[in-house]
Parts: sequence; structure tokens; C-alpha cells
Amino acid sequence: MAAVPWTHTAIMALAMAAGVAAARRSQRTLGLTGGQRLGICLGAVCGGLVAARLPFVLADWDSLCRGTAWLASGKTLLLGLAGGYLGVELAKWSLGVRVRTGDSFAVPAALSIGIGRWACLAAGCCYGTPTTLPWGIDIGDGIWRHPVQIYESIFHLAAAAVLEVAFRRGWCRGQLIKLYILGYAAYRLGSEAIRPEARLWLGWTGYQWAALVLAALMSWLLWRDVCTGRDLHQVQGAGHVQGSTQTHLASQPEVARQSQVAGQAQEAS
Repeated sequence: MAAVPWTHTAIMALAMAAGVAAARRSQRTLGLTGGQRLGICLGAVCGGLVAARLPFVLADWDSLCRGTAWLASGKTLLLGLAGGYLGVELAKWSLGVRVRTGDSFAVPAALSIGIGRWACLAAGCCYGTPTTLPWGIDIGDGIWRHPVQIYESIFHLAAAAVLEVAFRRGWCRGQLIKLYILGYAAYRLGSEAIRPEARLWLGWTGYQWAALVLAALMSWLLWRDVCTGRDLHQVQGAGHVQGSTQTHLASQPEVARQSQVAGQAQEAS
């Protein structure tokens, strides 16, 4: 296995730190305890790591039998996102959390992946097909290639900016992570044309088929939420609870003042 350059490790550490910082900020309003937030974040990380590595583990039975398959290189971001989504849902189920948390993960995921793709560039992996375009890059093999790592970084960082605006303004509440994953699946369906991956059935790569399945799943989840009004009911319920709490807190000083006045009246009489 080729040695990983220190720049790859440094950039990945930066990407993880940025994602954690963004998640801490976006999850402040969820009303979760520290233990619940930690459990959900661990579910996202563990689910993402396992799913991202799983296809490569299953494809290398010798390493799997030796117990080294999980330590080898090779991961797929598409399945990593799907695994992270599933990991969060399993963690919420085990912790008894019923609050919608997907929106709070959209910006952190896009931001960390956007930064992390520069680590791929530093390591010379996830490269593109040969090109004659002036911005082609040489990863060390003497061939000028599409800088697909940079293309993808631009996609994710732009998505993070759009998702941040949507999160702040309450657009598509409860659906941001699904829309992000759906958008990335569509992006990968197209960008695989400039990636030197093995062609499978109908000339599509395995990543394209995975993107198609993931896009279908996210589309179904969106359709289910829209048809059932799931998000609308939850937003209205949350607004009712928040409004009741605010009314109660606002009324406390008035109640105390009225009690004080009544006490003074009794003493005067």
C-alpha cells in the first residue's frame, strides 16, 4: 500500500473539524441532550464509514478472511452518505429521539466533503480521465487529467452555501439532507463520464447504478413526507410547544406582580 502524504491526513483532519463545528452550531436548537447529540453523531460517522468501505470489503474475500479488509484503502462516498443517513436513524431509534435532525446534518456534510475532496487531490486518488483542457492536472503519471476532485469540491462547497441559506430561512424544512443527497446522486450520474471507472451493465459504472438507486430512495422519502404532511405537522407541533413555553414564561412576571399586589392589599386591609 502506498504511503499516504501528510497533506492528505491534515486536510482530512481539517474537514472533520469543520464538519463537527458546523454540526454543533446547527444542532443547538434541536433541544437534545449532550448524550443524544453525541449518540446521533456517532451513528452518522460509524454508519458512513462502514457503508463507504463495505463494497470494497465484500470484493476482497482474502483480506476479509485475514481480518485486514476494513483497514485497506478504498471508500465510496455515495454509500457513505446513505450509511450515515441510516446510522442517524438507527441512533435516534435507539435513543428514543423523535426530533427531525436531517437539516442539521446537511451543511456539515457538504462542508466536510467539500474540504475532504482536496485530500483526494493531495493523495492522487479519485482522479479523472485524460483531457486536453488547459486546467488539466498531472497526478504523477505524466497524463493530464480532469481534476474531478476539484470539480466535486466546488459542487459540495456550493451546496453547503445554498443549504446554509435554506437552513437559516426555513426553506424546505425537514428535507435538506434528502435534497442534498439527491443532488449529489444526480451530480455523480453525470460526472462518472469523466472518471476512469469500470463499465458494467448498459455501459454504466457501479457508482452510477448506486447513484440511481440512492436517488430513487431519496425521491421516495421526499414524496412520502409531502403526501403525508409529515413535516408540516411536526413544524406546527413544534411551533405550538415553543409558543406555549414562551407564553408561560412571559406570563410568570405578570402573575408574580399580581400576587404581590394582592398581598399588599390584604396587609392594607
